[in-house]
Amino acid sequence: MALLESKKDRGEVRIHESLDELSTDLADYIAELSEASVKERGVFAIALSGGSLISLMRNLCGAPYNKTVDWSKWYIFWADERVVAKNHVDSNYKFAKDHLLSKKQEEAEHSLPTLYNKSCFICITNKHLDRINDFQRPILKVQRMIFMVENGVSDSQRFNKKLVYMIRLPIVPSHVHSINDSLTAEEAANEYEFVIRQLVRTRVVNVSDVSDCPKFDLILLGMGPDGHVASLFPNHAVLEEKNEWVTFITTSPKPPPERITFTLPVINCAANVVVVVTGVGKAEAARLAIDDDVGPEGHVLPARMIQPAVGKLVWFLDNQAGSKLKRFSK
Repeated sequence: MALLESKKDRGEVRIHESLDELSTDLADYIAELSEASVKERGVFAIALSGGSLISLMRNLCGAPYNKTVDWSKWYIFWADERVVAKNHVDSNYKFAKDHLLSKKQEEAEHSLPTLYNKSCFICITNKHLDRINDFQRPILKVQRMIFMVENGVSDSQRFNKKLVYMIRLPIVPSHVHSINDSLTAEEAANEYEFVIRQLVRTRVVNVSDVSDCPKFDLILLGMGPDGHVASLFPNHAVLEEKNEWVTFITTSPKPPPERITFTLPVINCAANVVVVVTGVGKAEAARLAIDDDVGPEGHVLPARMIQPAVGKLVWFLDNQAGSKLKRFSK
């Protein structure tokens, strides 16, 4: 990993050789922030976005975080959400629920020596996990892992089969705050802001030192090829919103068109903001968002408008996304 310090309030830049390395570093960083927040405030309030970012958090489901992170203190929010049913394929809540927050059967290709030469099931419990050295184990609670062994495979051969396992982050269900999917976009944004305001009053969510905005312990964002973050898109009117904590749009340039989103003041009042960017298709947007000397086209990017007032900004990039940064490309 290359650790780079940028200038002019662009934060800390971490560039990783692979997605696996990025995912590991991201899990370590989130766990460290969680520990510090729980020690200081007794809770950890984190806001997520959707997409591939959730998949990159999967290492949190494995050791050592299952024993070191106090999941009971986590409160989860969404920095943006599509105004669709919670069971809709486009729902950020559904994606996080399916991949992080609930027990779900998963399948993964894996290679393992056979133990028998006839059809059978091999049941492997938690205590056997250390023997599976070449399997990336994003597993918090493995209830059952089953390998199907086909006929005619000798003890000395290795083969690829499907591993079935159950995973989840054990977040208290009442600590997961998603939008009301039965409302219009405007109504959903207003109600979500109301919920957050109530939790600010009880200090589940901290209050900013410089404004009346909430101060989330961590806001975790992805970035699109156009430089959008959350559902804040280039040249959109919501970028000018100063008073609301949560606003809505009905004309998103990406489907679905109706969304709710945190506003820039809320994002910039967070104690920590992490922006995760991967893939060569986002390299130019990453350059415009991060590099010090860019033209006017860079300054209209919402990602470049992420400038925490007193908090910390960290960029997690893979080497493809960081390939056009001046400090990296030389």
